[in-house]
Amino acid sequence: MKKRVAFVVQRYGLEVNGGAEYHCRLIAELLTDQYEVDVLTTKALDYMTWENFYKYDLEEINGVKVRRFEVSKPRNVQLFNQKSDFIFNNKKESTYFDEHDWMLKQGPASIDLLQYLKNHHQDYVKVIFFTYNYFTTYYGVHLIPEKSILIPTAHDEPPIYLSLYKSLFHLPRHILFNTHEEKDLVHKLFHNERVPYEIVGVGVNKPMIAASTSELRLKLRLPENYFIYVGRIDESKGCKELFEYYLKYKSERREYPKLVLVGKSVMAIPKDPDIVPLGFVTEEEKFTAISESLFMVMPSKYESLSMSVLESLSISTPVIVNGHSDVLKGHCERGNAGLYYTSYEEFKACLELISGEKSLREQMGENGVTYVEQFYNWDAIKESYVIAIEN
Repeated sequence: MKKRVAFVVQRYGLEVNGGAEYHCRLIAELLTDQYEVDVLTTKALDYMTWENFYKYDLEEINGVKVRRFEVSKPRNVQLFNQKSDFIFNNKKESTYFDEHDWMLKQGPASIDLLQYLKNHHQDYVKVIFFTYNYFTTYYGVHLIPEKSILIPTAHDEPPIYLSLYKSLFHLPRHILFNTHEEKDLVHKLFHNERVPYEIVGVGVNKPMIAASTSELRLKLRLPENYFIYVGRIDESKGCKELFEYYLKYKSERREYPKLVLVGKSVMAIPKDPDIVPLGFVTEEEKFTAISESLFMVMPSKYESLSMSVLESLSISTPVIVNGHSDVLKGHCERGNAGLYYTSYEEFKACLELISGEKSLREQMGENGVTYVEQFYNWDAIKESYVIAIEN
């Protein structure tokens, strides 16, 4: 009889395209041949409001049993933003209790999920929590520290400096980091080196690329010459700055590649004929669009891994990334498969260099494939998870 493990994550489903949530789904499905896998999650789909969306308490997705629990109170975005402004702009005045109030307002607050953990944690050999900063992880790890494995997906952002997280990073029985940069940041902030850890990351699935790229180009109305962004189109992901940089670059040049966007938009996209939003696309369409582009751009300052970057590198497409992110910068330096910028002038120089040098793009493409195969191998990742679960 197989042992049982549980994953706890704020959202889960084929419709959920957030990085940490997709990461969780890949690992949960990876372990189904060795364990009985449950996912404990909320009924929310929208990460802004956490409104209950899914109807059923229990369903199965790709061999994983998904248990969904009601969000006790959806997020009031206005109150949450007000509390965030107070917490992060008045550090001397805010208290530990203010921080817990902020956590409750951030959500997704699911008392039913915590009650299930309290009553049924003995059914699982380990419970694996994804993403350090949400209600489900924070209170879940505190509830059953002796059973917990934490995948923090941490990066240098305002919440990680809050006092309430000091206890969280000392409680788990194991921590699995995505990158060396994430591990260094957590150890520097929390001095929790005594907690067993491993740098694991996530593998990249074999890409699905259309047999006839010309047909797909026509279907998606892809331009002839373009670079691509894949992910949530959000100011917090650096998209506002990306649009500003691109429009400024375009105004200074007579010839330039167009910018194609793949993903859900939660901000206004400039109405410009050279910015082409495709919205949500299939995996085949996504990988084909990446493979046909000059390069991928990742403008986010806050990344703990960036699966979009790894997916791009896995199919020989180089990247340009925000150099303020140590993680993204580390991918470029270790893989020698991309360039990074920290200002508009550097963005402009990177874009001109990589757009104008086909041989450079090809060499970086080859380097990217080697990098992903060496460091993001599914067999090694699975072995690391099994060791953490069994120890």
